[in-house]
Order: sequence, then structure tokens, then C-alpha cells
Amino acid sequence: MATTSATEEAKESLKGLEAAVQQVKDTIFSADFWLSTGIFAIRILLIIVVAGVVVKVGQVLIRRFFAIKLKSPMRKTERREKTMIKLLENALKYIVYFSAILAVLTEFKIDVKGLLAGAGVLGLAVGFGAQSLVKDVISGFFIIFEDQFGVGDYVRINSGEGTVVEIGLRTTKIALYGGELYTVPNGQIGEVVNYSVTNSMVLLDLALSYETDIDHAEELIKEFLKRLPKDRYSEVIGVPEVLGVQSMEPSRILLRIAAETEPVANFNVGRKLRQDLKKFMDENGIKIPYPKMVIRDEHKEGDSYDGGQRV
Repeated sequence: MATTSATEEAKESLKGLEAAVQQVKDTIFSADFWLSTGIFAIRILLIIVVAGVVVKVGQVLIRRFFAIKLKSPMRKTERREKTMIKLLENALKYIVYFSAILAVLTEFKIDVKGLLAGAGVLGLAVGFGAQSLVKDVISGFFIIFEDQFGVGDYVRINSGEGTVVEIGLRTTKIALYGGELYTVPNGQIGEVVNYSVTNSMVLLDLALSYETDIDHAEELIKEFLKRLPKDRYSEVIGVPEVLGVQSMEPSRILLRIAAETEPVANFNVGRKLRQDLKKFMDENGIKIPYPKMVIRDEHKEGDSYDGGQRV
């Protein structure tokens, strides 16, 4: 009896398998199946193509819009507009492709509303658990949107001063003068000093001895500043100006010179000016103060020593 029952079950299973195979054959060789499958594939492909076209057309329109603004006299800084172009292009790409993914999932009969509701709850939970991350992202967005600084700018942020090499929505990276890479979360960025936005100034205090004829020295230095070689001082804007006596100290007089330069070029221009001014002063007999020692001899009160020489 047990053998007969097992045989009957095997026959029923075999019949069920044959029915399933026949159903698959009927489905595969059915014109309706291939027609519906073709329409489904075309709809998926059409969604992908339309999304790609919308992104391309939108990016072209964004670039043309800002290209018109770049030619107008009332435009903002070019660097800010390039940053906004990139930001808008990325936002457009994310929105369109996300909508395309939802449309494809809908074609597969997947409950998109349930997924969105679950994603909202998950996002809320992540938001409560990662408040610092959210703060970093929001701060990064406003840094880019307000164009506080850009890649290549020389800035001072918190304890780091150097050239910005990367700006992300979460962190900002700065290459310091010594080659170190300083990374700071955007949410921790406090005051920002950007040296690359406007022209820089060189304020140079030139030390002169009290024996120097100040008026004559000023005239000579003014003539020297007017004849600065353009190839060596290409970063200088206009002619440097002699402002006059800045202070009178016990052993020297400080004569201040001001020069306007291109952004962040003041350090290099200042070094070259000091070097060339030293050579010019030596050639024209303008004395630079140096420490002096006076020795009084109790036996010869009228004598003194200047630099080791009796006077």
C-alpha cells in the first residue's frame, strides 16, 4: 500500500511538472507575451532616454542662462557663477534620475509610496542620530551658495591658513604652507578670512638712521619706485607710494611704503622690494641704522668709541 501511494504521488508530481513546462512553452511561444514584454521594455527604455535628454537639455539651458549673465554689466563674480552652474547641474541630475528610478519601479509594480514612506522614517531617524553630519552638509551648501571661498583661494579658517584644494558638502580641505593637509568639517568653520577676493597691500617699514636727510631719501625712493621693472613686478598695481615717517624710535626712523598688488601676491612682492631697496640704498648712500656702542674713558672724557674706533 505504501509503495502504491508513493507511486501515485510521483505520477501527480510528474503531471504537475509537465503542466508547468507546457504553460511555460505556451507563454514563450505566445504572441501576446512577447508583445507585452516588448511594450514593457520600450517603456523602461523610454523612461531612461527621456531622463537623459531632460538632464542634457537642462544643463545646456543652465549654461546658456549664465553665459548671458556673464556678458551683462550687472553680473556677479565669474567664479561664483561657475560654482552655481555646477551646483544647479548636479541638483537637476539628482532630481531627474531619482524620478526616473521611481518611474521604473512603478513599471515593475513595486509600491513606491511605501518605499517613500519608509525612506522618510529612516531619514528622520538618521537625522536625529547624525545631527553633526546634517549640520556639516547644510553649512557646506551655504558655503558654496554664498561663495564664501572657492578652490584655489588663500584663506584662514580656524587654525589653518593655506590654499583651498577641495570643498565638499561635509568637509573642506586646505593645503597649508608646509605641505600639510588641513581638513575641517564645514559645521565647525567659524570666521573665514579670504585673501583671494580683493587686491592685497604691502606695507613696508624702511629703517633709516637719524643722520639721513629724510626729504632727500624720500625723493630718491619715490624715483626708484616709479622705475620698478615691469617683468619683475608684474603683480604690482600702479606705483607704490611713500606714505612718510611712520614712527621715530630711539635708534632709527621708520619710513613706510605701501604697494597694491594682485591677490595674495603681497608676500612675494614684499620680499623683492626689500631686497632691491637694500641694493638701491647702498648705491645712493642712504644709511641704514646699526647698533652703536659708545665707551667713555674716565681719564679722557672727550674721547668716545664708535664701533671700536676712537672719536
